[in-house]
Amino acid sequence: MGIKIITDSASDISQADAKQLGISVLPLTIRFGTEEFLDGVNLTPAQFFRRLEGGTVFPQTSQITPYIYKLVFSEAVAKGDDVVCFCLSSGVSGSYQSACFAAGEFGNRVYVLDTRQFCVSERIIVERAVQLRDAGFTIAELVGIISAEMRRAHVFAAFDTLEYLKRGGRLSAAGAAVGGLLNIKPVLTITDGVVDVLAKARGAKKACEMLLAEIAKAGEPDFSRPVCFGSTGDTDELLQQFMARFREEYTYTAPARKVPVGATIGAYAGPGAIAVAFFTK
Repeated sequence: MGIKIITDSASDISQADAKQLGISVLPLTIRFGTEEFLDGVNLTPAQFFRRLEGGTVFPQTSQITPYIYKLVFSEAVAKGDDVVCFCLSSGVSGSYQSACFAAGEFGNRVYVLDTRQFCVSERIIVERAVQLRDAGFTIAELVGIISAEMRRAHVFAAFDTLEYLKRGGRLSAAGAAVGGLLNIKPVLTITDGVVDVLAKARGAKKACEMLLAEIAKAGEPDFSRPVCFGSTGDTDELLQQFMARFREEYTYTAPARKVPVGATIGAYAGPGAIAVAFFTK
């Protein structure tokens, strides 16, 4: 009997990474008008951003259905595994409710956890669970530990443009226009499961400094836990600048893990956005 870890593609864990970690990543559905794709399966982050930048139709994301969750839960339990399923925040998606509904008939064989996160902060929670699984913890021990540690997971991000917030209906056209003229870059986090705008920086250098200031407010990063950096689009110039400052600030010498951020946050961030996720001590 083993422990099967399941999550969704909002974690920005690719199918290749999932295979390496020994987990399953269920894809959300991405729609561009009448065209439908499975996130990370037949639509990579690079393909997503090409469509986002080149098209006029704003993408829509659909939650994972109870039927899909029931299928994967049934398969794992039939093999003798216990299941822990990590869902993107219930504050932005109904996937958690779908998973809970599907898990009802499996009793204590399936645990469903609302991470209250998405993007790279959901990713590090799943990676931490993999560490615990591989260390030999039981399913009950793993769930207890990760449920406590999830509250110390943080993500901070800086967007390069306000244009996609406008296109997604999260910002007025006038606000986006002014932001473009002033080179405004919003600094954001996830608070209580939803996106929270913390500050607006003028220019890339100021955005990096504001990110570091917000990290300091959250608490000292715990480098014994997973740390992950992410960026959107086909350039990571701003991320390289930030990572250099992060290393200076925290004497961080471990190899930096960079992942492409996909559709869940990418639709509103647009290209050129950056993010860092970590646990605090």
